[in-house]
Amino acid sequence: MHLLIQKMRPYLLAWLRRSRSDFLFSLLNVVVAGPASLVRRFSYKDMKRATDGFRRIIYSNTHGAAYRARFQDGEVALVKEVKDLNQGKDKFFKEVQLLGQLHHRHLLPLKGFSIGCKRLLVFDNIENGSLKEHLNDPLKTPLNWNTRLQIAIGVAAALEYLLLFSNPPIYHVSISASNVMLDENYTAKISDVGLLNSVGDYVTMPHSSNSEDCMDHACGNLTFQLGVLILELITGQSSEKGSTDLIQWIQESRFRSSIQKMIDPDLGNNYDSRELKNLLAVARLCIKSGDKPKFSIPQIFRYLQKVENTCE
Repeated sequence: MHLLIQKMRPYLLAWLRRSRSDFLFSLLNVVVAGPASLVRRFSYKDMKRATDGFRRIIYSNTHGAAYRARFQDGEVALVKEVKDLNQGKDKFFKEVQLLGQLHHRHLLPLKGFSIGCKRLLVFDNIENGSLKEHLNDPLKTPLNWNTRLQIAIGVAAALEYLLLFSNPPIYHVSISASNVMLDENYTAKISDVGLLNSVGDYVTMPHSSNSEDCMDHACGNLTFQLGVLILELITGQSSEKGSTDLIQWIQESRFRSSIQKMIDPDLGNNYDSRELKNLLAVARLCIKSGDKPKFSIPQIFRYLQKVENTCE
């Protein structure tokens, strides 16, 4: 009997793994496709066709690429590739389930997934593309001052939600002009949030009701990214691809004397000078927090809200 069990053991384990995966997939359909969120499975063939063979790239980084998808019924979506194929289907299904439970005005909602040669997450429509497009593409309508201020506040609000109110405890998030999307009302939506064990631009954020728990190097990196994004909103310049000009500028002791030269020309004189100076102060605070954070994300969010209210 013992010999028989030993011979059957590999087959039993394989069956259990398949059963467990099927169970999780069934659970995924039950839990995620419930009233709280409508996440569905897309066929890989449809995904490939909708992205023109994965050639409609919106942005790409070490963690994967994001594509613009247009389906045959006219529906438009953002499709994000999950590059880590070694995590196993169970972990991928779990990530889909948990991402489907995130609900915030400034997070791009997950609407589905697909599995084939690539593992793909399908997010909601992005009417106005990425923030980077609007800052760098001369054919795009320039963003006015109030819209830029609201984008900074919205991104900070989403980070506070992920930090204090999301469950399970750990998320990974990357903030850049490339992966901050704008809907039809130019409302900011963070698109690069996940649960995978990653490195690079992703920042692990602990779940806690106590913001002091986020006073570590990881959250310092997150605050730094937010500061850089604010600088891009003010100047219209890109900090990507290794550029350190913006960071060096804001760290200079006499940076205020050159503010007028750095403001995005697309703004003209249509901005509030007091709000601008206060927003620059917040950006500088965020940049300095990269090494030894003195302020948490919730505190930064409150500062940004005060910037908005200074002239009301």
